[in-house]
Amino acid sequence: MTVTLPRPEWTSSADAHGARVDSLVADHLDRRRRREAHPVEDFLFTYYPTRPNQLRVWHPGPGVRLLDAPEYGGRRGYTSVDGATGLDPAEISRRRDSIQWIRELLAATADRQPQFGCFGMHEWAMVYRTADVRHEKWPLRLGAEGTDRVVESHKIACSHFDAFRFFTTPARGLNVLQPTRESQPALEQGGCLHANMDLYKWAGKLMPFTPSALVLDCFELARDIRTLDMRASPYDLSALDYQPVAIETPAGKAEYAAAQRSFATRARPLRQQLVALCDELLEPAG
Repeated sequence: MTVTLPRPEWTSSADAHGARVDSLVADHLDRRRRREAHPVEDFLFTYYPTRPNQLRVWHPGPGVRLLDAPEYGGRRGYTSVDGATGLDPAEISRRRDSIQWIRELLAATADRQPQFGCFGMHEWAMVYRTADVRHEKWPLRLGAEGTDRVVESHKIACSHFDAFRFFTTPARGLNVLQPTRESQPALEQGGCLHANMDLYKWAGKLMPFTPSALVLDCFELARDIRTLDMRASPYDLSALDYQPVAIETPAGKAEYAAAQRSFATRARPLRQQLVALCDELLEPAG
């Protein structure tokens, strides 16, 4: 079923989307103008490929056509027929293999039992036995030796390749899994903070097909997860008002696991919506 929206109706939705984006990215853009780095919030704009100006473009998603929409005339992924603009079937067809891979990864992750016992040790493994830390301007809360002791006293069980690939060389051998890009669909699970943050990545990679409201829901989840990720990291970010989740203590472990479960619950319907989107895009025309 296709819905055709007159210009006043779809521009109202586009304006509301733009206002929502502006509220989400304003602090980042202000810091960027001042050339100020932020160890927590910059991640969503540096690690993930979607830029604020791309995020601000409103996309209605499949099954919606826009009347009087010259703004979309030159945008990749759109086509106009008889004065109505919608997603271009040729672009969907061109990206079919990518859509299929994303769909398989998301569906496999959704079907797998979530795990809640990693306690965020991936960030600790990234600074294990090295002076070359990613956020060199911020001290390690327990110092280098204390950080190494925490790593050595814990079971490291990271299932996420894009976290594991940043482990230091000495830390890689401590991980009970050895994730690869090829094994990603077989290992990712819905308790993993990074797998749930990555819903924003997959929503972005599926643009312009992804409805913008879903993209921003995934963005907000990723932002909140990133905050926990860094609060539970070995870095001391108290100067930025981030109170640590001390995962080296029983209380910290309990706090981390509870938050992890909450994020898994939030992520589940978003993952399902992305799988449904892929299914709709992959459905044969006609």
